[in-house]
Amino acid sequence: MKILQKGFNFSQDGPGNRLVYHLQGCNFRCKWCSNPESMSAEYSSAKNYTVDELFDEVKRSRMMFFDGGGVTFTGGECTLQYEELIELLKKLKEAGISTAIETNASSPHLIEIAEYVDYLIADFKHFDTDIHKKWIGVGNEAVKKNLEEVFLSGRQIHIRIPLIHNVNDTPQGFVDFFTKHDTSNAVFEFLPYHEFGKDKWSAEYEIENGFVSDETVKEFKNLFVSNGLKVVKT
Repeated sequence: MKILQKGFNFSQDGPGNRLVYHLQGCNFRCKWCSNPESMSAEYSSAKNYTVDELFDEVKRSRMMFFDGGGVTFTGGECTLQYEELIELLKKLKEAGISTAIETNASSPHLIEIAEYVDYLIADFKHFDTDIHKKWIGVGNEAVKKNLEEVFLSGRQIHIRIPLIHNVNDTPQGFVDFFTKHDTSNAVFEFLPYHEFGKDKWSAEYEIENGFVSDETVKEFKNLFVSNGLKVVKT
């Protein structure tokens, strides 16, 4: 498996203290990405590991998985390394280790992968496929299909919406999409825009005035809650 970086993080990548693996490569090109170095499948700082090497490392780290912690796979886009990822997830589940993934929810294998995931975190960046394609490089048809399947399954899901001014900072379209489905096993989180990764871009950074106000975040929260959608903050 090709890993860009790894380390522990508490509560922001799933419950408790978790060993987080950032897998190299992404099929999205979000113009605000804070880790643009993770996009390419090849990157000089990424290191290759076998599934067994990572499994042994996780087992040695078990004492650190307090407060319901475990291991989280993120990216880049972790599901691009589907075969190795699902093999490792199966091993971790058999060992009784809590598993989580953070994904853009576009993978055709997502539902299969989710069978071995205890805590599923998915981004939903825009409800409109044309706008999604403009800012991310691809449409959102696969994302919507996967989310709909997760909703139908009744499986737990944590949906994160990055909020970027002049890109997706109006809540009604999001609410219209989610209220079409049974989201009783879903929670929603809003991630206001930041520029932590701006200096890492070698290409032109195209987001201008992307910050959203506290009032915008409050508007999202109020509209979601008033429509029966559960909002969380991590």
